[in-house]
Amino acid sequence: MKLKGTGIAGTLESGDAMIELSPGKNGIRIDLNSTVESQFGKYIRKVVMDTCLEFDLQDVDVKVQDKGALDCTIRARVTAAILRAAGGEVQYEF
Repeated sequence: MKLKGTGIAGTLESGDAMIELSPGKNGIRIDLNSTVESQFGKYIRKVVMDTCLEFDLQDVDVKVQDKGALDCTIRARVTAAILRAAGGEVQYEF
């Protein structure tokens, strides 16, 4: 899947995450800034990576600003950012 531009989803409120996703060049790169990075950073990266792979993204840069969001929230924010970056032209089945 190819992205047309940048997609942003989420807020910087407590319990949420802001995701900025844009086309990249060398695989999936995740830049994580989290209030709970020392405890959950590895798992947050895995959730972001798995969500990107579900959409068959090959080259993408992802910036994550996490304020203690649950994994389901992170997955939803990444999905929304992907759909926005793709211009809403993605067929996705749950």
